[in-house]
Amino acid sequence: MGGEMMPPQEAGKDDVVLSWEGVDVLAVRLPQLADSLDHILAAMERKEGKPLAALDRKEKQEVVRALEARGAFSVRHGVETVAGALGVSRFTVYNYLNRDKAT
Repeated sequence: MGGEMMPPQEAGKDDVVLSWEGVDVLAVRLPQLADSLDHILAAMERKEGKPLAALDRKEKQEVVRALEARGAFSVRHGVETVAGALGVSRFTVYNYLNRDKAT
């Protein structure tokens, strides 16, 4: 997801501090959600072994389903980001999303 580890004394108010037996040992700075979506898309490309835009229609629909399950479309501009990665229009992404709800 692209988090950054740091010493606990450098943690900000939005960072997650991890403790072991009552002692703070590590802090993790989580990325913005939009950055996380980019990391998720890159991981999906690595898994597929090719750019997401090179997938066939059925595979792209599966990617959209997986991304929806992970909350990708709750991120601002999530549909546009996914559409760009898949090489399709926003309209197509919405069609993939609506198709699943119709069945």
